[in-house]
Amino acid sequence: MRLAELSRRSGIPTATIKYYLREGLLPPGRRVTATQAEYDDAHLQRLRLVRALIQVGGVPVASAREVLTALEDDSLDHNSRLGTAVWALPHGPEPSGDEVFQERAGRTVDALLARLGWNSAREYAAESPAHRMLVTAVAALARLGYPCTVEDLAPYARAGHQLAVTDLDLIERYESADEQLEAAVALTVLYEPVLLALRRIAQAQESHRRYGQRSTEE
Repeated sequence: MRLAELSRRSGIPTATIKYYLREGLLPPGRRVTATQAEYDDAHLQRLRLVRALIQVGGVPVASAREVLTALEDDSLDHNSRLGTAVWALPHGPEPSGDEVFQERAGRTVDALLARLGWNSAREYAAESPAHRMLVTAVAALARLGYPCTVEDLAPYARAGHQLAVTDLDLIERYESADEQLEAAVALTVLYEPVLLALRRIAQAQESHRRYGQRSTEE
């Protein structure tokens, strides 16, 4: 297909596609003339991933390029490519600089991972953006005086594990390794707002169950 058809099928303007090509987010098409190239379904699939990363996930162009580079790194095994790609996504605020609370939060998170038996997570803790994000979040909770002990965090971790099982089950619906990697990145970005919305809806439902009936009876 030519550029105009690629734009029509993807819903992305031609100017934006050209920008993605210049930035290396989209591989070049097969040159047919000095000024024209042809594209295929692989370009269409890549465009959908780039749009999910940048437009939906708010991933900066430089980070999106890192993700795509990881997807194409054949020197990594499937697990490593998956981890590298997902780790390149935005992972929340950086530490606030309050070292005392950061150190305490780090010990709490380490104890939580040990309690759960998440040994692989403990091995990669120093280089894991998700681990740093968790420590920063726990430090913020502690600094403001909210519950954040291992016992408080454990139910969230167990719920997170079940979500991870669901995530991988979805990803394995795709046949090839490359499709699974792209799905992992796209679904991580696209399902996070789904999880946030469902959590808030569930909170409203549970609040009504606990307190709504009581106020009606009164």
